[in-house]
Amino acid sequence: MSENSTPAERPRTVTAAAVLTGLQGLVAAGLGGYMLLLVATGDPGDPMQAVVGAITVLALALVPLAAGHGLWRLRSWSRGPAVITQLLMLPVAGTLAGSGGAWPAAAVALGGTALAVLVCLMNRTSAQALHIGARGA
Repeated sequence: MSENSTPAERPRTVTAAAVLTGLQGLVAAGLGGYMLLLVATGDPGDPMQAVVGAITVLALALVPLAAGHGLWRLRSWSRGPAVITQLLMLPVAGTLAGSGGAWPAAAVALGGTALAVLVCLMNRTSAQALHIGARGA
């Protein structure tokens, strides 16, 4: 299987991981954009800190977006950033679960997608499709 495989050649596990990871990146980018919008239209206590926070979230959104794109194209480099992103999301989900309001629901969504991506990427079919651990004999 080449690194530019068609969707028919891409295992469902890699497709699911790519889509979920990309969606996580889009949600993070949306959150960063929303944070910037609040700075522009609201009255943040510390405008500089609010802008830096929004830019940080936007920059961090690039990691899952790039990893999702790489997984979609079956690039072996993309598995590492995707896995690390998911591992970092699990404690964030745990923190959100202890918060009030709608945050526990967000924690379930975030933790659930992180676990789903990890399961999808930690199987033999995905590893083979991404050429992980397959060294020539």
